[in-house]
Formats: sequence, structure tokens, C-alpha cells
Amino acid sequence: MRERAATVDDVHEIASSMPHVSRVEGPKAGNPVYQVGGKSFVYFRTPRPDAFDPDTGQRYPDVIMIWVESEDDKLALTQDPDSPFFTTDHFDGHLSVLVRACRLGEISVTELRELIQDAWLSRASKRRAEKWLAEQG
Repeated sequence: MRERAATVDDVHEIASSMPHVSRVEGPKAGNPVYQVGGKSFVYFRTPRPDAFDPDTGQRYPDVIMIWVESEDDKLALTQDPDSPFFTTDHFDGHLSVLVRACRLGEISVTELRELIQDAWLSRASKRRAEKWLAEQG
């Protein structure tokens, strides 16, 4: 039996459930940004010129940026053309991946949870990360 598909509500629930997280509003459009220790790990982007529909030229209105731990992690998520995760030239050298909210259903809640937890771990202080990992067993 397949696990339930991920949703935008799951992004909010998982990100906000991590320890020491604050949700701030983006400066221009009030878009949600989840931070740990003042460092963003999940960021709901406003439409930008680097992420657009190749057929219409319309900017994607539903892009979520999620931090990753390494370039290898980023490549593992973005190299498959069928993957919902992508990147743009604007993010060359930036340890994050992009996903459209409308494609979250292509991954499970478990996969999303692991991705967001890893994002949190990549941005949390070493002390906070070690404590959280120890609590997880």
C-alpha cells in the first residue's frame, strides 16, 4: 500500500514541528520562511524570473526552496528529469533544491519529512542538531 502523498500543509506542519523554529514572513509578499537560529531551511518563494513555465513564460507561483546538506544531495534530487525537484542557474553553488507545490504529491509524506528534517539539520547549530539526533534514537 502506497503512503499518502505529500501536500503543502505537510510542509508547514513538518517545518514548524522541528525544534527552535520560527516562521517569519518574507519582506515583499509575506511568504512563509521557516528558520532555525535565524537561518532559513524552508522558504516559500515569490514568483521569480528564474523559475518559469517553458511553454508560456509564466513565472511559477508555487516554488518552495528547501536546503540540502551537500551538493551531492542536491544532485541526487535534481538529476532525474522526472523528479519533482529542480534547480536553476540562479542557485548554482547554493545548497538548496526547488519544488513546485503542485508537484509535492509525487513524493510521500515520509520522503518530505526526511527532506525537511535534513534541511533543518543542515542549518541548525551543531549543538541543536546533535541534541535532536540523540532524542531520535
